[in-house]
Amino acid sequence: MLVCAGIVVALVVSNPERFHISTSSPPLPQTISSTPVLSARAALDELSVKGRAPKTDYSRSQFGHGWSNDNGCDTRNRILARDLEQTSLDQSCHVLAGVLHDPYTGKTIQFIRGPDSSDEVQIDHVVPLSNAWQTGAQQLSLERRISLANDPLNLLAVDGEANQQKSDGDAATWLPAQKAFRCQYVARQIAVKRTYSLWVTSAEKEAISTVLSACPDQQLPLP
Repeated sequence: MLVCAGIVVALVVSNPERFHISTSSPPLPQTISSTPVLSARAALDELSVKGRAPKTDYSRSQFGHGWSNDNGCDTRNRILARDLEQTSLDQSCHVLAGVLHDPYTGKTIQFIRGPDSSDEVQIDHVVPLSNAWQTGAQQLSLERRISLANDPLNLLAVDGEANQQKSDGDAATWLPAQKAFRCQYVARQIAVKRTYSLWVTSAEKEAISTVLSACPDQQLPLP
């Protein structure tokens, strides 16, 4: 249990070995799920397989205008507080410094907030918003799309350069350089697509299946 701004919040962390929560960090809102944990392989087979829809009318604003802000803490800083270690924060809930063990590259990054250094750590949408738009998000309400863009399940603090290289690629065109993280990465993509009723392309499913062949017991992360 953590206390922030007079509110007691219970946190559920899907992978305690991966994420370390500082007691000085703002709590991240998460939901306790009563749904049985599925294997990533079984959940992948539940997803519809279709071609990409046109990118017509896509823009970032279709998923809200930037990060959501909840009681003074925006989504970016909440994810930084979740994923970084040894964090320090100011009274406005900004993460000023911390250490990221980057899941995409394996690098250790000393994060310092500032105009010339903040971009060294970026918040990645595991299922890129452009990909989501072309695989079913066009059919979601604006409220639901905003939820997708700010859902901790779909967000990871990562090396900024790796995030830029990924761009809006799916698993068929981009996977983390750190191979040991790939099973967790595609499992998280499956979980997001399952949660928001998105589909996969045939090439995307084949790429994910190839990754999961090395880890057939990989489970979905909890929401």
